[in-house]
Amino acid sequence: MSATDDSGRVVLHIDGGIATVVFHRPAARNAMTWVMYQQLAEACERLAADTTVRAVLLRGAGGQAFVAGTDIAQFAHFHDGEDGIAYERQIDAGITQLASLPMPTIALVEGWAVGGGLAIATACDFRLATPGTKFGVPIARTLGNGLSMANIARLRAAWGHERVRRMLLLAEMVGADEALACGYLLATAPSEALGDEGLALAQRLVALAPVTQRVSKVALQRLAVHDLPDGDDLIRAVYGSEDFREGVSAFVEKRTPVWKGR
Repeated sequence: MSATDDSGRVVLHIDGGIATVVFHRPAARNAMTWVMYQQLAEACERLAADTTVRAVLLRGAGGQAFVAGTDIAQFAHFHDGEDGIAYERQIDAGITQLASLPMPTIALVEGWAVGGGLAIATACDFRLATPGTKFGVPIARTLGNGLSMANIARLRAAWGHERVRRMLLLAEMVGADEALACGYLLATAPSEALGDEGLALAQRLVALAPVTQRVSKVALQRLAVHDLPDGDDLIRAVYGSEDFREGVSAFVEKRTPVWKGR
C-alpha cells in the first residue's frame, strides 16, 4: 500500500525483542479503516506466533492522535441493525486478539484516543500519554451508535462505571490528569520524551518472567469479560435507528446531527 492511499496502514516493526505497531493515517487523525483493522489483525497474528517478541509498543503517526475512532464514512454502507451486529463482532474479535497477545503491550497516546482508538488503548496492558491527551467515546454527540457488551466491560474495568457513564451518556472527553489519577495511565510524558519513556518501560518488562506475564494477562482478561450478558438486541436497536442514519449523514454532509429519538 502506498503512503498516499487514503485507506491508511498499520506498520509493524520488530527490533531486539521489542515490537512497534504504528497506526498511519495522520491526515485523518489515524481514524481506522477496514484495511487498517485487517492489518492490525495480521500484525497481531504475527506477534502471537513470534516467541522472540517480549513487549509491544503501539502509537499513532503524526503526533496529533493515537487513533481517532473508526472512519465514520464507512458506515454509509450499513443497511440495518444486523450490519451493526456484524461490525461490533468484528471489532470485538480484533480487540480480543490484541488483548490476548502473550507479551505485555504499551499504548503511547498523543492527542486523541477516541471510540475505537480508546478500545485499542484499553486493550493494552499499560498506557503512557502526553499531558494534553483526551480520551472518550462521544458517540452520543457524533454518530448515534452504541458499543458492544465486551467493549463496555473492558472500559468499565479500566475506567470505572461512573467515568464510562459520563463518556457514553454525556459524550464527555476525559483528560490525561484524570486518567492518570484513576490509574488508567501509568504515567504522562511530553511528546518529545514519550517514545523514550515507552521504550524504557518495554525494557523493564523484557527483563521479567514471560510465563508469569502471560498467565497474569489471561487471568485479568477473563475477569474483565467473564459471563457477559447478550447485547445483540441493544446493538440491533441502535444501528437500526433513524438516529444512527442521521449521524452518518450529518458527518458526511459536515453538519450537526438532529436527533429524533427513533
